[in-house]
Amino acid sequence: MPFEITKKIVEQVTAYIDAKNDVALDKLFCEMHHADIAEILDEISFDRAVYIIKLLDSEKTSEVLMDVDDDVREKILKKLSAKEIAEEIDELDTDDAADIIAELPEAKKEAVMSEIEDVEHAKDIVELLRYDEDSAGGLMAKELVKANENWTIVQCVRELRKQASEVTRVHSIYVVDDSDKLKGRLSLKDLLMAPARAHISDFYIPKVDFVRVNDTSEDVANIMRKYDLSAIPVVDELGVLVGRITIDDVVDIIKEEADKDYQMAAGLTEDVEAGDSIVQLTKARLPWLILGLFGGIGAAAIMAGYENIIKDHAVLFFFTPLIAAMAGNVGVQSSAIIVQGLANNDVKGSIANRLWKELLLAIVNGIILAILLFIYTYATGGDYKVSLAISISLFSVIIMAGIIGTFIPLFLDKRGIDPAIATGPFITTSNDIFGILIYFLIARLILGF
Repeated sequence: MPFEITKKIVEQVTAYIDAKNDVALDKLFCEMHHADIAEILDEISFDRAVYIIKLLDSEKTSEVLMDVDDDVREKILKKLSAKEIAEEIDELDTDDAADIIAELPEAKKEAVMSEIEDVEHAKDIVELLRYDEDSAGGLMAKELVKANENWTIVQCVRELRKQASEVTRVHSIYVVDDSDKLKGRLSLKDLLMAPARAHISDFYIPKVDFVRVNDTSEDVANIMRKYDLSAIPVVDELGVLVGRITIDDVVDIIKEEADKDYQMAAGLTEDVEAGDSIVQLTKARLPWLILGLFGGIGAAAIMAGYENIIKDHAVLFFFTPLIAAMAGNVGVQSSAIIVQGLANNDVKGSIANRLWKELLLAIVNGIILAILLFIYTYATGGDYKVSLAISISLFSVIIMAGIIGTFIPLFLDKRGIDPAIATGPFITTSNDIFGILIYFLIARLILGF
């Protein structure tokens, strides 16, 4: 049964803080996981959160800071002195430490770096800060366990014990040459079973997946997902082993990308959360709403041009929302599948092949839905020609929407633009306009206006 932060626990923590009962707080947080403490900090007032951060020991505080909401962490860091932040930084792995430092203003960043006692740790952080945050270099940690290919087993075990003391979790043992170039990986089982006088070069595994420092975070996530890796080494331009990326960092990237794509598909132009201000939420939502407004005006203008048809065949007017809705739905379905495939690197082949497949799918769906609609309109007393016009329009609109919903994300991806912007309001609005235009053009042709 997972531990759950209840309202009662939050009220208890609040009461202890207000009473300044540090002994009770220490006892409560002693066995509590840092993620649970972070959840509590997100639920209480800012001043009380700062009180807890200053109360806890640096080892636990550093872990808590990495789990709290970004906005809460930013506010907490503003309340801590450079020395207090440096104490937390000393307890973090270099990748997490670099993330914290990167969030600080320039002046405070320099002050914190000067307060870090471990010089080597500080140098590693500075190195990581040079890389783009969305690159493999920006994701990696410097802490890792490596073995020289020329070491004997006895020497290797002795050296690995020293290295392991600086690493939170050992995922893999990487093998390097005298120039620190990555050569392969070492199986723990092989290490334990090998003769004491053997050399690492005799039994290490030369095949090892790796990424380069300038590879994008999405490339890293795709490789680790494809090969089911819990960690992956990072090399520089010369093939020198410079760090490693672990699965927890990749999960964060995948979540961030999923959140961003979901918001873009929903018509949000910025990364926002429910707790953001009205101004922020308005800035994120308004651009796409304006697009929708102009799309609606365009659709109304098209309908106005066919006013005579609507007067003589009023039933066409009643099916206009259905045609627009089906165009939007089919377009969003097609684009969503393509965007998901592109994100997972599952979309292969040329745009033409993908469009042909989507065209066949649209034809099948269009025929079935058009027949059902024809049966309904004709059975409910509709004119044969009008029923035929509505049904053929639906069939045509479905094909058009499927092609647009497939082509636009693929086209944007080829141009290096995030295809997620093609889903949601963009596809819906464009298909609404084209759908209504096709609807009345076909009605005009069949009904003879």
